[in-house]
Amino acid sequence: MRSRSLLIGALLVLAAPLTVAAPAQAILGGTESTKAYSFMGSFQPAFPRPPRPDGHGCGVEVLAPQWVLTASHCAGRNPTGARTGVPRGWQVRVGSLDTTSGGEVAEVDHYYRLATSADDGGFWGRDLALLHLRTPVRARPVPIARATPADGTPVRILGWGMSCADSTNPACFPTRLREAGTVVQPISVCPVASPGELCVGSRDGSVAAGNMDSGGPALVREGDRWALAGVVSGPAGDQAPTLYTEVTRHADWIRGIISGTAVPPDDVIPDVEGAVDLNGCVGSVVSTPVSRPHDPALLLTNGHCVQGPWPAPGAALVDQPAGFPVPIADPQGYPRATARANRLLYATLTGTDIALYRLDKTYAQLRSAKVFRLTSTPVRAGDAVTLAATSTRLHCTAEAVVPHLREGGYEQHDSIRYAATPDCAPWHGTSGAALLAPDGRTVVGIHNTHNDSGEQCSANNPCEVDSAGTVTSVRGRGYGQQVAGIAACVVPGSTVDLSRPGCTLTS
Repeated sequence: MRSRSLLIGALLVLAAPLTVAAPAQAILGGTESTKAYSFMGSFQPAFPRPPRPDGHGCGVEVLAPQWVLTASHCAGRNPTGARTGVPRGWQVRVGSLDTTSGGEVAEVDHYYRLATSADDGGFWGRDLALLHLRTPVRARPVPIARATPADGTPVRILGWGMSCADSTNPACFPTRLREAGTVVQPISVCPVASPGELCVGSRDGSVAAGNMDSGGPALVREGDRWALAGVVSGPAGDQAPTLYTEVTRHADWIRGIISGTAVPPDDVIPDVEGAVDLNGCVGSVVSTPVSRPHDPALLLTNGHCVQGPWPAPGAALVDQPAGFPVPIADPQGYPRATARANRLLYATLTGTDIALYRLDKTYAQLRSAKVFRLTSTPVRAGDAVTLAATSTRLHCTAEAVVPHLREGGYEQHDSIRYAATPDCAPWHGTSGAALLAPDGRTVVGIHNTHNDSGEQCSANNPCEVDSAGTVTSVRGRGYGQQVAGIAACVVPGSTVDLSRPGCTLTS
């Protein structure tokens, strides 16, 4: 898959990950709109909430009283990355110049994505999603353009995209709609374009859509009205036009769903209860045999998932400050309960690859969420394990227990190699996911790595070292780490005592 960013800002994309580059910024070269467009709207999901005060995440266009169109990757912020389903906490504001007031607000009760990032039919050029509204809006819909606009066709682009690059600065998030006039460029001006995309904007990028303008429209004139020709997908490069998914070629898909004649069924959502999304890694809340209801809860993830520098080879981080949210998923991936990690009790990449955090809530306070039990029994070859990712469950088998696993200057012992099957193919972003026993409640291991390219012992290319010292490196192999030694190091009160009898963790 080619490298390209998506113009959705710092929002979390929960589908299978796409390689991203630095995004463009803002509706460049435009002006603040002076008159509202009845069909133009702002998509404002409550989960995951966009990183801006007004809650704007993407643009939408009203196509019918209960239907709006946006980009597929905007609807990809459902927790499991499903193609079709029921969201939670999504709304749109349409027909207003301002994202914070005016117009009409409607709740989204269903989404239909034309493509997902893992779609075999291709994502680029099919980056569209229909959102169904629980109640109809009075806004006048925008029609779909009758034909693909020719090169040089004048278009108008709209959006509430970022006006500067600093995502911590509220001034970078305009609440007033902006617009710009530009043209459709020859597709050769956007060399990374795929079939089904329009190249829109000035050749030097001085007039273009940008970050958090995803889903916004490229409008053409048909008689005395605007018509929708494209929807923002991603940039064509630095100082370059923007790539829009061409809407016209997917008009039959859109009309089939809106008319009710070709509505795809909802995806079957995997049960992901208990997974914790750590923005690039996964965690789980775990208890030990000595844990008590009033003890602070513990979060388990990988040592290479810690904030800041990793522990050095042969060393560990002990009792360090921490501070980040810990959303514990319900079966559909939405937060059942939320805590904060306030202390890194322990982390290492030597011997095993683990990090253990203390939370600001007790086990009793998190009783509504799923808390797993830590095993004291190592995984053995032939054991069945389930990799508990945030978007799915992968069903794996321990093909072998590897004496030593080396990667990027680190070495782990008794690592768990998974049998290569279609049901067990972890990817970047699943680091730290718990490996569950068949009972679904006991953590027997923790996923930490897989070999990307077949290289030996380099970063993202772990190699096996057997008892005779023979080194083996196989592209695609995935590995987890044992966690059986953790419980012996935890004492009542949710603290770690590395001097405790039976504790063998690296100190």
